[in-house]
Amino acid sequence: MSFASVRAIALVSTLLMAWTVLAQQNDIPLQRDVYIDVERNAAKLDARVHTGLKPVIESRADLTNVMGHRIDSAKYYYWITEKLFKDHLLEVKGEDFHLTADLLFQFEYGNDYGDRTAYVDTNRYYSNVRGVYITGDLGDRISFQTMVQEHQAIVPQYLFLQVAGQGVISGQGRVKLKSARILDYGWSQGSVSYKAANWLNVQLGQGRQFVGHGYRSVLLSDHAVSAPFLKFSALSTNKRFQYTTWLSKLQSGVQDSDRLPTSTSSESLFYWMRGRFNHLSVNLGRVQLGLFESTIFEDIDSTGVKPFDALELNPIIGVNTLTRGFDGVEKSLVGLDLRVKITDKGYVYGQFATDDPAKQRYAYQGGVRWFDVIRKDLHLQLEYNGAQPFTYMNDPAKLAYKHAGLPLAHPMGAYFNEAVAIVDVGFDRLMVQAKMVLATYHRDRTLAENYGSDLGKPDILVTGPDGARVQQLTYIDANASYLFNPNTNLRAYVGVQRRSLTNSSDNVQSTFVYFGIRTSLFDRYYDI
Repeated sequence: MSFASVRAIALVSTLLMAWTVLAQQNDIPLQRDVYIDVERNAAKLDARVHTGLKPVIESRADLTNVMGHRIDSAKYYYWITEKLFKDHLLEVKGEDFHLTADLLFQFEYGNDYGDRTAYVDTNRYYSNVRGVYITGDLGDRISFQTMVQEHQAIVPQYLFLQVAGQGVISGQGRVKLKSARILDYGWSQGSVSYKAANWLNVQLGQGRQFVGHGYRSVLLSDHAVSAPFLKFSALSTNKRFQYTTWLSKLQSGVQDSDRLPTSTSSESLFYWMRGRFNHLSVNLGRVQLGLFESTIFEDIDSTGVKPFDALELNPIIGVNTLTRGFDGVEKSLVGLDLRVKITDKGYVYGQFATDDPAKQRYAYQGGVRWFDVIRKDLHLQLEYNGAQPFTYMNDPAKLAYKHAGLPLAHPMGAYFNEAVAIVDVGFDRLMVQAKMVLATYHRDRTLAENYGSDLGKPDILVTGPDGARVQQLTYIDANASYLFNPNTNLRAYVGVQRRSLTNSSDNVQSTFVYFGIRTSLFDRYYDI
């Protein structure tokens, strides 16, 4: 046997060992940098990976060259460089046990040159994040992960005004205001994942879900904060069918007005609901079709806690909507997502959602995504989204399609149109990204008006002809980053973003120049 053959066998053995150790039952972190590689592998014409519902379980994905699972054959001569560029901070391996622990952090500083103010020091912003991320595998059937982060930040004025009005920040948690300008918030999520059978996975935890193949989703996105869930997911032996159903506990908002009138305490419980979500994914070769249904049940009304509704436990897609319809107290939304592969490197995709077809309340999406355009690691994504007036809204407003005050679907709410373009270019560990968002908002001019854009209001038209305030949003972000450690997506970065909103005040215009170092395992949407 030749030396080359021996090296080839050793390399294959290393890859198989890595797959055995790492491809367990934990979810792949729901972050776009990570899913570039997951989606690129799934785009191959012969791949049968179901990526229409995220996060994807590690054992159900092709992890070849995926961030955090790449085989790093480079030589590092010092233990400190190995920790920085390759290893977890702490890793323990046993015969049937694997544990990792890493620090999460972000230290960012920036200056906003586009927010006009007489005081220069109020244009300076920073972010200070500390946290920890732990994952583990017990044999090949049980995996667990947990994360906790604590934040203090001063953010650009447009984002500060959004957070102050909602009381919560995109994808993270409830915010407390300190010293007028400082945002103080923490958030956590985690799960235990169990492979009950070769075809069945069961998860219990707190986290976020995302439906679709796009940058946004008009069905269910990770814009809202984490929520507790119990999820069952079945995958057929030929991998053509995946059916997932989960029950989640949601809350209407995080403001004092969203608390239950059961106590005079300032920390009485928030108004809560239960949501049943069902997703069927069918892989037809080049075509992957997903059917989605969600139902939010009113568990509390003015009389108190209502009797338990057995349909909250119903795992069969379509039954809840057929039983309760779209005009009941429950909030029902149905839709589909589609991906059509064009080549091994690219596909087109789209979504359609409706929560009352009789009233023409629907949302839609169309897009194209291409990997390795012209050269390796040059990726392009173009997308268009829109939602009709009053889509996602409900009467009572507490049962709108939202959680903790944030939309469960598209972060812009309803009555909007949006175009997104993203270009990613990789040069080994260096990445350059350019993103542009162009959107048209239709907003109420006063609290008394209701033109169907604010999910915090009941879906009742309380005005005459459409006199909504039309605003044009232009958001541009260009940044460059250097990847130090793929296990936590540790990057040093520098960038500039420009936000321009017509028919609005100066304090929501922004030209923000920033730099910093951070670990990034979860998406956050500030481009609205």
